Amino acid sequence: MKSLIAARRDALFNDPAAPTAGNPEGDVALVTFFDYNCPPCREAALNIEQAIKDDRSLKLVFKEFPILGPTSKFAAVAALASHKQGKYETFHRALMGFHGLVNERTTLTIAAQVGLDVEQLKRDMEDPAIAGAIARNSALAGDLHITGTPALVVGDEVMPGVVDVAKLQRAIADARSKPKG
Repeated sequence: MKSLIAARRDALFNDPAAPTAGNPEGDVALVTFFDYNCPPCREAALNIEQAIKDDRSLKLVFKEFPILGPTSKFAAVAALASHKQGKYETFHRALMGFHGLVNERTTLTIAAQVGLDVEQLKRDMEDPAIAGAIARNSALAGDLHITGTPALVVGDEVMPGVVDVAKLQRAIADARSKPKG
């Protein structure tokens, strides 16, 4: 796995199409693969948010990985399109905080609630670069043998499933202690 991660390091940590949060110049990157309709992803998002709050040197990289059908893909495309309006992180949190199925109607309702221009969002969703980013995320997940959500990549480790905050912080500390390659 270490060599797979090393071979895909740029795609994982430095894809300009992937939204980021936390410290953009952070010394450790945490990559999250998720689906908006995955209940465990919602739990994982809370743990990730806590890790970001606790660690000012952590960079978070979002990888939209809509594996639970067309409604998930619609939400992922909308989220990536929201980046053009500078509201990705707010929209992402709102989608993750929604209790119920995230479908086309709920996605657009949440978009309006967080202050996105919904008509502009719909136009931006047509950008082929967004479909390309999702396809790259899917290929990257396949390369790393990630078959479900949530999944995290920290340092040279893939961590499937919900990772509690303490384990996540240990993995981050571990990654930080290793020489950069």
